[in-house]
Amino acid sequence: QLQLVESGGGLVQPGGSLRLSCAASGFILDFYNIGWFRQAPGKEREGVSCISKSDGSTYYADSVKGRFTISRDNAKNTMYLQMNSLKPEDTAVYYCAASLSRRLGCPSGGISWGQGTQVTVSS
Repeated sequence: QLQLVESGGGLVQPGGSLRLSCAASGFILDFYNIGWFRQAPGKEREGVSCISKSDGSTYYADSVKGRFTISRDNAKNTMYLQMNSLKPEDTAVYYCAASLSRRLGCPSGGISWGQGTQVTVSS
């Protein structure tokens, strides 16, 4: 059974940093397209940052380029999202995801989702 479990969300002041973790079980992350999505209240879920299984290339949404970094530790079967210089508009529930398919740089179709972790950026 494919399972993703996120951790690391919380409340942070603008300009601060957080690191999200997503531990996978039941499958090997390295064989999948993986990524992080987020959903703010009243908005659609959007892809934030992703890694392609074919060549390891990365995708970043324009809104997070230069501030967020996605990575993967194959030994721990875990992916991460380092978030720096956080802004109030980064407030959302963040989900990790994995899929054998990919579209526009991120997992698509038959996606396995984590349970989500809340990130709140506020003073």
